[in-house]
Amino acid sequence: MAKKQTGEKPICQNKTARLNFEIEDTFEAGIALVGTEVKALREGKGNLTDSFARVKNGEVFLYEMNISPYTFGNIMNHDPLRVRKLLLHKREIRKLYGKTQEKGQTVIPLKAYFKNGKVKILLGVGRGKKTHDRRQDLKRRTDKREMERAIRSRNR
Repeated sequence: MAKKQTGEKPICQNKTARLNFEIEDTFEAGIALVGTEVKALREGKGNLTDSFARVKNGEVFLYEMNISPYTFGNIMNHDPLRVRKLLLHKREIRKLYGKTQEKGQTVIPLKAYFKNGKVKILLGVGRGKKTHDRRQDLKRRTDKREMERAIRSRNR
């Protein structure tokens, strides 16, 4: 009997999401995919840049996630930018809907990964940062880095 896969294997991340948005809450969601999409994701051909999620008619859908066509697929290959349904519990969907009704709140996919052989999407609910907020974050990060360097050089 073969061992079951455990743990997480990352597929892709939305690196600009944490830079452009202040993430307040996260949700883990499954995603409804076609066979060639899963094979393409196993090859690492997913891209979450510019993607977003919306709650529509009590269901959550993921827009603009690009999954490149499977290399060995035939004419029945999938559409790379099709709208994909996210799988969440009803109470999680209601919570997401309530948060998105607040002004300025949006749902952004942060990363896609395999968990126990299934594709999962980590969704973040957040508010867009203003330009000065981004500058402050960058300044805070560089200051912290410089302090750590100074501490390390003093200890040598």
